[in-house]
Amino acid sequence: MAYEERKYRDVAGAEGFVRSEVVVDESDLLILAKSDARAFAERILRDVRAELVAYIARDPGFTEALAPRELLSGAPRIAVEMAESAARFGVGPMAAVAGAVAERVGEAVAREFGDAIVENGGDIFVSSQREVAFGFYAGEKSPFTGRMRFKVAGIGERFGVCTSSGTVGHSLSFGRADAVTVVCESAADADAAATAIANLVIEASDIDRAIAEARKFNEIKGVMAAKDDRIGIWGAIEII
Repeated sequence: MAYEERKYRDVAGAEGFVRSEVVVDESDLLILAKSDARAFAERILRDVRAELVAYIARDPGFTEALAPRELLSGAPRIAVEMAESAARFGVGPMAAVAGAVAERVGEAVAREFGDAIVENGGDIFVSSQREVAFGFYAGEKSPFTGRMRFKVAGIGERFGVCTSSGTVGHSLSFGRADAVTVVCESAADADAAATAIANLVIEASDIDRAIAEARKFNEIKGVMAAKDDRIGIWGAIEII
């Protein structure tokens, strides 16, 4: 696999954290913790990936499903979490994979080191008592990239912030949004929800409808959607 420069990492940050990066096969994680968590996080990531790879070997259709999918008996926790989140928002389980992996690794890092932030392909799990600032990345051509920072307010110290795009990156999207960022208490939920809401944005005029749809889900605490020169923001996302 060719290296893909992760420019969005330049605009994500949190004061007082030690930064490390962990790469295992296709997984490329940024870890922010109170101390260097690289070795510990890599061990957890390898375990989680092994569980998922073993399950996919039993159920190859799991990776291809574009709609909620019933799991085989004995499915591991990571596959269950992905499938449950996908079912809530009417998408396939792989729509939740980056958020679910970030969450599993982040939970373990937080237990071991205290505060933790794990970013996986633009999908972020946060467990932190400190205020965290996020950058908004919607591609190099977007007027909003590098010009907006936000924090998540009013939902507690643990949450997920995940982004889907139809114009940036290689993830499957049926929409053409430059970026749809969703906040949920679960990173797996946020990942699946971002995919579902981004699928609704073909033109900039679709932003209002997409945000109205997002507001129907109790799991979605905030959403930000950008297309061309338009952006819509609702909920727990606070521009700073």
